[in-house]
Amino acid sequence: MRYVYPTEMVCSQAITFDLDGDKVSNISFMGGCNGNLKAISKLVDGWTVEKIEQYLKGNLCGRRPTSCADQLAIGVRKALDGQLEPSAAE
Repeated sequence: MRYVYPTEMVCSQAITFDLDGDKVSNISFMGGCNGNLKAISKLVDGWTVEKIEQYLKGNLCGRRPTSCADQLAIGVRKALDGQLEPSAAE
């Protein structure tokens, strides 16, 4: 299923991704540091929610209490736990 996670306190406005069981793929950030976020998306493509959390959860950006990578970890967990509705375009 395809999800759109509206980010909080970061430069990117939203993260879209597919979730098949606990595997995450087709990650795309809307806004933010384009090159870095494309690299993160490629590196974690096919990872489980747990592995994404293990590597990215808690990463901070400057003085912010979160980062785009941290927001990805939060978003995929919410999707897996049923706290995020699938995209209507599904």
